[in-house]
Amino acid sequence: MGNTNINMDFPHQVVEGNIRTEVDRVNMPFARMVLLGIFAGMFIAGGAAASSVAMHAVNNVGVARLLGGIIFPVGLMMIVLIGGELFTGDCLLILGIIDKRYRVSSMLRVLLTVYISNFIGAVIIALLVYFSGQYGYTDGLLGAFTIKVALGKVNMSFTSAFCSGIMCNIFVCAAVLMAAAAKDISGKVWAIFFPIMAFVVSGYEHCVANMYYIPAGIFAMNNEKYVQKAMAEYGYTANELANVDWKHFLINSSIPVTLGNIVGGMLFVGVILYLIYGKNINADRGNEK
Repeated sequence: MGNTNINMDFPHQVVEGNIRTEVDRVNMPFARMVLLGIFAGMFIAGGAAASSVAMHAVNNVGVARLLGGIIFPVGLMMIVLIGGELFTGDCLLILGIIDKRYRVSSMLRVLLTVYISNFIGAVIIALLVYFSGQYGYTDGLLGAFTIKVALGKVNMSFTSAFCSGIMCNIFVCAAVLMAAAAKDISGKVWAIFFPIMAFVVSGYEHCVANMYYIPAGIFAMNNEKYVQKAMAEYGYTANELANVDWKHFLINSSIPVTLGNIVGGMLFVGVILYLIYGKNINADRGNEK
């Protein structure tokens, strides 16, 4: 997607290239958008699942997060290099709104479609991983860890989840733009790797990743061995574990994290970038005429 002929030597040209890509995005056929959204949800979930395997038996939090941060970026790499529509990256659609390339209704249609499609893709992977028996690793410790991760996310306060969502999407949108600026595959890989690793190590909240982590914990709750292991290893009570459900997923995680991701991507990246480079973009467009 997007205009592949635009020069990416300067930051404002990266922003202009993204806007042109977003114009293509809002004109994309609905079925294609849904399939690409499902793809992206699957890829992010796959990276999340793999990072959990790496982390689950590591007691040192810093080391565990570093391991997760090294592995998790593979999801966005697959999206950028193979194809996919990711809600958090699509928050950069705000650039085209500010530049008057399309309507707000077009942006909202894309965001809603991609969000639901990402959820479908992520839950598909959560189900497949659950039924694969992977959560039985380390005598069920991975299953217990999956529950622990989900519980930690649904127990966050609104403010913490919201602010964490803002921080997350600053890194994600930066990674998307940096990958667009890179001229070859290796450049794109490294451009994605470091910002995504930083947000994972920092523990920030990504709404699409949580579409895997929390449903995975809900599914793991169906296995009594994993539940008992979570109680034994982490000291949880049955009442505490009862919060790992769809209601808490929606209210305590999805809503505040999604709103935070939107603010982080649209305001802290998109709007500020346009305030910085809008004049350069308009000047370049005038020269093209």
